[in-house]
Amino acid sequence: MALPMDFTLTYRGDLKANAGPQEKQMIRRCFHQQLKVLWQQFPLSAVRSTHLKPPPNEKNAHLSILRRCDHFTFAPLVCALQRGTASLDITFLRPEAPGSLITQGGDIDNRLKTLLDALRMPHNHNELQPDDRPRDDESPFFCLLEDDNLITGIRVVTDRLLEETHNTSEVLLLIKVSTATYQTVNLGLRL
Repeated sequence: MALPMDFTLTYRGDLKANAGPQEKQMIRRCFHQQLKVLWQQFPLSAVRSTHLKPPPNEKNAHLSILRRCDHFTFAPLVCALQRGTASLDITFLRPEAPGSLITQGGDIDNRLKTLLDALRMPHNHNELQPDDRPRDDESPFFCLLEDDNLITGIRVVTDRLLEETHNTSEVLLLIKVSTATYQTVNLGLRL
C-alpha cells in the first residue's frame, strides 16, 4: 500500500518545451538524488526492505515497486499496483515577467509536459538515450511516478526568478508533493 506523505522536490536548471530523452533523463537524475534521500528517512525507511527488492513469489508481487526499462531498474514511489496517487503544487520561477505564458524559454504547458515526463519513469526504451546506463548510485533509480496518470491534481504558480540565469530556459521549481492511496469500494454488486 502506498504511504500518504507530503514533501518538496526542487529543480534548478534548464526546462525546455518538448525536451528529448536526454534532457528528461538529466532532470530525472536530479529528482533521483532527492528521492534517494527520502527513501532513507521514515516512513519509507520502514518499508524499504520489502518494496525495493524483487518479490520472491507472485503472492508478494504487490509489495515490490521495482520496474525494468531497458538497462535501468526504476523504483517509482507512486505506483498503480499499490493504489498510489499524487497531487503537485508547483512554484515555477523563470527569468521573465509574471503572466507571460508564451515565453522565450517555451510555452508553459509544453515545459510542464517535460517536467511531468521527468517525474515519471520511462515507459519504453525510446524514452531513454540508447547509450545511457545506470550510474553507480542509480540501482535502483528512484523516481516519483510509475505513470503521470497517477497525478490527481496540479496547481502551478509562476513568478519571476530574480537571480542571474545562463539562458531563458533556466528555471527554479519548488514541487510540493502530496501522495495518497485510493481505495476501491466493494458495493456488493454483481456484474
